[in-house]
Amino acid sequence: MNWTRKDLLGLEDLSPEEIKLILDTAVPMKEIIGRPIKKVPTLRGRTVVTLFYEPSTRTRTSFELAAKYLSADSVNIATSTSSVVKGESLKDTARTITAMGADVVILRHSMAGAPHLLARTVRAAVINAGDGAHEHPTQALLDMFTVREKMGGLAGLTVAMVGDILHSRVARSNIWGFTRMGATVRLCGPATMIPPQVEAMGAQVCATMEEALAGADVVMMLRIQLERQQQGLFPGVREYARLFGLNRERLALARPGALVMHPGPMNRGVEIAPEVADGVQSVINEQVTSGVAVRMALLYLLAGGGKGQE
Repeated sequence: MNWTRKDLLGLEDLSPEEIKLILDTAVPMKEIIGRPIKKVPTLRGRTVVTLFYEPSTRTRTSFELAAKYLSADSVNIATSTSSVVKGESLKDTARTITAMGADVVILRHSMAGAPHLLARTVRAAVINAGDGAHEHPTQALLDMFTVREKMGGLAGLTVAMVGDILHSRVARSNIWGFTRMGATVRLCGPATMIPPQVEAMGAQVCATMEEALAGADVVMMLRIQLERQQQGLFPGVREYARLFGLNRERLALARPGALVMHPGPMNRGVEIAPEVADGVQSVINEQVTSGVAVRMALLYLLAGGGKGQE
């Protein structure tokens, strides 16, 4: 199939076929990353703008590298030094950017729904790089790509996600993505950090970490997002680590060879023990490489490559 959407705003409304197209397109992109010269002329003449209203290292850098590897021109706009600090609205900033000829705008914003507003405002393709506590679709896609590469597929797998589910846009996108591709998703964390009615998304809520990890094929740990939450949702870091931290003993409850994942940044010794984060079952570094490949695939598809254009 060919890609027909103008934007990538989330995984909630993507079909399994669209997700598969993105993951399949990322396969040759990863091969490019492994070459001595990581450069192809695929998007020469296209302009990609990263517009981040929140701090980011991995996501912004991987998008910039993805654009460079495809020979697109990339521009990073730091909102702290732009007209945003003078009160310019998101709409006006975006219109200014697209008036300069941008083909793709990659937006990270603290408000849920900001990329959807932007997509209705500008002609350029819009990629959601994280909006509030809503979705982070490219992170979920790179997680699925990593698991598919290691396990050979996604259907029939059991994925355990543990941590601050309530404030995690990564969790939401992964629930939509993995369940749509035929996997079972289990959730675990403090009761105050589990969203109400999350089962309606297709996930299972487990009362204990032991229940969540039993026989799981993938264990994905999520950090406590202190910057998004109110105080008093859990007793303390030490108590949290005791009840919901992933150590060797708990990992042994999962299927032998189960993958250990983390979207980063990690709080070592809190949600994940250092020996597990650096252990043989960890694919955390592979997730970073997959992130560049998946974002290359999305730039290719949205900038015209998936629509039969030059």
